[in-house]
This record gives sequence, C-alpha cells and structure tokens, in this order.
Amino acid sequence: MKPQNALLSATGTTIFTVMSALANQHQAINLGQGFPDYDGPEDVVRAAAEALLDGRNQYPPMTGVPELRNVVAAHNRRFYGLEVDPDAEVVVTSGATEALTACLMAVLNPGDECVLIEPLYDTYLPVVRLLGAVPRLVRLSPPNWELPRAELAAAFGPRTKAILFNTPMNPTGKVFTAAELAFLADLIQRHDCYAICDEVYEHLTFDGWKHIPLMTLPGMRERCMRIGSAGKTFSLTGWKVGYITCDRGIAPNVAKAHQNLTFTTPPNLQRAVAVGLAKDDAYFAGLAAHLQQKRDRLGEGLKRLGFGVLATKGTYFITTDVRPLGWNGDDVSFCRTLTEEAKVTAIPVTAFYASENAPNHYARFAFCKGDALLDEALVRMERWLRARGAAPPRAAAG
Repeated sequence: MKPQNALLSATGTTIFTVMSALANQHQAINLGQGFPDYDGPEDVVRAAAEALLDGRNQYPPMTGVPELRNVVAAHNRRFYGLEVDPDAEVVVTSGATEALTACLMAVLNPGDECVLIEPLYDTYLPVVRLLGAVPRLVRLSPPNWELPRAELAAAFGPRTKAILFNTPMNPTGKVFTAAELAFLADLIQRHDCYAICDEVYEHLTFDGWKHIPLMTLPGMRERCMRIGSAGKTFSLTGWKVGYITCDRGIAPNVAKAHQNLTFTTPPNLQRAVAVGLAKDDAYFAGLAAHLQQKRDRLGEGLKRLGFGVLATKGTYFITTDVRPLGWNGDDVSFCRTLTEEAKVTAIPVTAFYASENAPNHYARFAFCKGDALLDEALVRMERWLRARGAAPPRAAAG
C-alpha cells in the first residue's frame, strides 16, 4: 500500500496518553496529565444538563450560540478592558486545541515561518508543520525561564507570519511580565505579523501575579487571536469548549477554519459555559486561591522529599529538578520508574522540547487534584525514596 501521511506517521503518541496508560497499568496516582479529579461548579454542570432538555439540540450557529459569544465579549471587557463585538469578533470552538489549529490555519501559508517558544505544548509543532509552515524555535531555560531577548529577536525575519505564545505557560508555570510582553509586541509590529495567544490558564495565577493579554498592548488589538478554555476555567476539561477573541479582519478566516475542523460545538455545553463566564469576580478569585493552596501543598511536600522545586506563578503544574534526589538517569527513565515503583506518575519535561540537547532532569507534576490524593502521592514517593536510600533526613527520622 502507498505510504500514509509522513508527518503524522512520524509523530509519536502524545506523552500524556502514554503516561496515563502507564499510570493505569500500574495503578499509579496520575499527577501527569493536567485534569482535575473533582467536578466543576454545580450550577454550570446543572445548566448543561437542563439545556439538553430545552429542545435546542440541533446545529447551533457555527461561530457559537449568541449567549456565549455575548458573555465572552463581556468577560473581555470586565477583566481586560477589551471592547469586543460578539457578532464579529468571537468564535467558539470544540476546545482550545481546535482553537489553536483554527488560528494557525487562518494566517499561515506553506513556507511561512512561525515562532514557537520552548518548552511548548506538544500539539503546537505538528500543526505548524502539517500546514506546511516552518517553525522557528526559541528556548527558555530553567530555573527562571527568562525570555531570551536576543534569541527571540533573531527568530523573527522577513518570512515570519506569526508567533504562537503561551502565558501563563505550560509546563513552566511562568507568567510573562509586562516588560517581556512589550518587547514581544514591538517585534510583532516591526515584522508585521500575527500572534496566536494560548491563554487557557488566564485565571490560574498565584502570589499576586496577574495575567496580561498581549492583545491589550498598543498595536496588538488587530494582530492577536486570544484563546480561552472553559475546561481550565471551570475544571471541566472533558467538555472541550474553547473561545477565540480576534479582530473582525481575522475572524472570518478563523471561522472558515473552524467550519472545516468541527463546524460547531454542543449547544448545551456552550450555554452552560455562558453561565460560568457570567459568574461574579469572587468565583475567579476563589479558583486561583484554591489552586494556589494545592500548589503549596504539593510543592512543600516535594521540597521536603528532596526535589528541587521551581517557582510556579500560574497553571496547574509544578516543575521539579530530580538531580537532588541522586537520580543519575534522564527524566523519561525517572518518570517511568516513579510510575512503576512509587505508583505516582509525572511527565518528563523533555516531552515539551522539539530541538536537541534539551535539559533532561526535570519532571512536571499536576497539582489540580484532591488534597487526599496529593497527600497519598507524597506518602508513596517518600516510601519509594526511603526504600532507595534517598529519603531526606526528616523522612528518615520519621
């Protein structure tokens, strides 16, 4: 038989699927994939259930039901001061991954260059390549993940069409500063290109850090496609409801891409997400505080066990350095051994790099889990480390 698509055939199964399957095989606590083990707000879930029974279950408008588009526009105004036309500048998608794909499709032609920042979510690079575009990779380095300005500027050139930009950033937990955003905005304007802004963790920031959409900076309004996620904002990752905010000059192409990917999104879920986005400010502040407590719970436990714990200013994730544990292998072998022996699963951070010589001694843990599960994971890891003779003094004394 003739060969199938070469790029897809060469693309491995996502690390999240691989590690989750390994977790299931070994009955491990899965702190790898970023999904909560608790449900979202009861009123939002109830709104979805009730909407199934109200007789509106046929195709909704392609760009989203009016209730949700209106609330997305209001949400932009309330939190970021952005004035958005819900009828011309909002597109609802079947999840943020589809939104990313639709935005890239909207602007990239074969041969165009797209700047990507490593470490990166593993969907970014395959989509750019499937569109025939050329990725230009810029690397952030642990432990501080500072933006390398000279390297970033060098990645832009006459063929640059777009940058795909993630803040708050998975897996680093970085929230980009106002100064970093201003530097990026200047590059985008000077090179006359677009920004696809993955902002799915926009409400999950900690320690007083605030998310600043790139779209709010001078000159960025007409160049940015801003992506949000109901899955992250309402702890309902299985719903797969995303929303794109972009200028009316870009939205028609985004909508055409969406039309050729999924066309639409379940209407009952859209109406329920509209209920969620209309919640008062206390919900969003409470969500961040709730997850900050979980970050601290897991992070302090990991430090006690001897991990090097990097700062996490946002998202669901903590990145850890495994070298202080005396681990001499790489991060893949560490995460596999941790799953098989300690019965706890993490994600090797090399999975988020596409270029060579990536740092290979970091593991990412998700803290969006119940407190009892986080505590049990720490107990299992302490037991494992003690058995290996690598338990910290406090654990050994206990």
